[in-house]
Amino acid sequence: MERVNPTIEYLQEKFAAKILDSHAFRGDDTIVISGAGLREFFRSLKEDPKLDFNFLTDITAVDYLGKKEPRFEVVYHLYSLLLKHRLRIKVPVPEEDPVVESLTPLWRGADWLEREVWDMFGIRFHGHPDLRRILLYEEFQGYPLRKDYPVNQCQPLVPEREVQDTFVDQRSHNKLMQLQHNIGAKSRS
Repeated sequence: MERVNPTIEYLQEKFAAKILDSHAFRGDDTIVISGAGLREFFRSLKEDPKLDFNFLTDITAVDYLGKKEPRFEVVYHLYSLLLKHRLRIKVPVPEEDPVVESLTPLWRGADWLEREVWDMFGIRFHGHPDLRRILLYEEFQGYPLRKDYPVNQCQPLVPEREVQDTFVDQRSHNKLMQLQHNIGAKSRS
């Protein structure tokens, strides 16, 4: 008989009404939860000393077009640095209104992860402080990781933009100054 995973067993006792499904296989602890009250659920996972999921490692999404309903799932990966255990949480998201609560108030790192899911799948994060594209340009049409995205779609051409005060600009400027200094030093010697 297979032993029940203690983390999943504890979660099922504490959040019985919230958990829709669960499984544990070879250290892959996974629960499926409803999207209502998402932020408070994650707050509990983070602040409960028996769980201590203090590190949000990733947020991604899955598109099940034509395979299951609801069409999307947002998938969260958590890790406890102290207790050394992982948990995957899946949240079903309907195609008609693809929205879940933002976790940026709990983990600042959720900012970019949620923006990436928005950019690639079009799933919105309610309460996100700056939900805009992060990998593609603003005029890009559609969401390229959706299964129904037309791969041969032509995107609007936009003029090249000058980007000021970026890390790359500063690094290039520093490199130029270093080269000029080195050339000047060689010519003086």
